[in-house]
Amino acid sequence: MKRFYKQVDLRQEDGGWQVALDGRGIKTQAGSQQLVPTETLAKMLAAEWDDQGQEIDPARFVFRDLTDYAIDVVGPGIAAIAAKLVAYGDTDTLLYRADPDEPLYARQQEVWEPIVAGFEAREGITMVRASGIMHKAQDKAALGVLKEKLAALDGFALAGTESMTSLAASLIIGLSATGSETEDEVSKLWDAANLEEEWQADLWGRDEEAEAGRTQRREAFLNAWKFVRAARS
Repeated sequence: MKRFYKQVDLRQEDGGWQVALDGRGIKTQAGSQQLVPTETLAKMLAAEWDDQGQEIDPARFVFRDLTDYAIDVVGPGIAAIAAKLVAYGDTDTLLYRADPDEPLYARQQEVWEPIVAGFEAREGITMVRASGIMHKAQDKAALGVLKEKLAALDGFALAGTESMTSLAASLIIGLSATGSETEDEVSKLWDAANLEEEWQADLWGRDEEAEAGRTQRREAFLNAWKFVRAARS
């Protein structure tokens, strides 16, 4: 699609901030007014429109896509999204360790256990760890606490948390990243979520395509955190 606008502006409306193209406010893909809660996030959305060339590249609308999803899907269905995300807590990557006699187990304990223990302390719950691949159900009361925490998030925060949780296959990582203040903290959480992949790559060799995929997922994870943080600024 050819670029169809010249001027990108911001304007403050009742209920939030909106990007305008040649004076016309942007709508979501479902037709709602694309109002965001902070000027910071609005500036990030405006930058995506400003940075487009003569041909519009949809892949460069990372924050627009997250915003539309937050407004069109998550906002009207927070309870359903919270219920879906709790399932990650029941099969969380960080809770499934190698057998204790394997070298990987020691590395998992070193990296994962402080994250899980810190998460438990913050949320006031206890999570069940397991060795091997056999499923061990989590305590229903603990999952209930996490469901309530998710349901208390606004649509923008929950959209970002959902993205980070699914990319990491870990609700512990997703919620921990949502509460993190610095990109360095978030990068370390992402590295922790990918511990097993990195372990296998170091052991068996690195594949160029797989490395590219990991790089893309890392960027998406960090962008989801930046989205959550901007929506709160």
